[in-house]
Amino acid sequence: MSTPDCGVNLEHVTLTLGEQRFALNCRFESGKITAVVGPSGSGKSTLLNLVAGFENPDAGKVLIGERDMAGLDPSERPVSLIFQDNNLFSHLDVFTNVGLGVSPSLRLSADDRKAISHALARVGLGGFEKRLPSTLSGGERQRAALARALVRQRAVMLLDEPFAALDPGLRSEMAALLKELHDDMKNTVLLVTHHPDDIRRLAQNVVFLSNGHIVYAGEIEGFFAATHVEEIRTFLAL
Repeated sequence: MSTPDCGVNLEHVTLTLGEQRFALNCRFESGKITAVVGPSGSGKSTLLNLVAGFENPDAGKVLIGERDMAGLDPSERPVSLIFQDNNLFSHLDVFTNVGLGVSPSLRLSADDRKAISHALARVGLGGFEKRLPSTLSGGERQRAALARALVRQRAVMLLDEPFAALDPGLRSEMAALLKELHDDMKNTVLLVTHHPDDIRRLAQNVVFLSNGHIVYAGEIEGFFAATHVEEIRTFLAL
């Protein structure tokens, strides 16, 4: 049986925010991890926001699979988004935070509760159900955010610098977990990162932005060889 297409396609998308104009024309392969990289202010988070539905293009189309996302609210799109700060509610325990991924009203069936417990165990947080986010380490909070994304079972996962606040050991640990989960789920992942090591460890493809435009889109081997492009050479020298 063929795998459903959950690729993401930005077709001649333009957007103006304040004085900055974005022009994005690229495709993210179905079932692959693509690193979205570039200097600060280049448009990485804006690109994720366009896919998630938090921004709407002035022109062009955002497609997931073959479906045009125009007019669809973020909640209606087959997308999960994980932020750098995990977006966990501090007054809710871990189980409830993950449960919000299943039902914002927290009307959970017995099967839903089993799925939440399974997701927590899958990310190494079995037994953490009643803990509050303030009692967790940074890596544990990111694991909870991944568990919430797991129970949502969306075809596309957007990660906006999810490891930025972690020390190198935890970065490596979380990257390994993300790779393991992706190998199981075969979802389409867009990973914003400033770290070349994240690209090497996780990504099959790279989209590099500069000043709101796509400078490079392709496989990681070509990206690391593209040192003739000044913006990429500067990024890789960091």
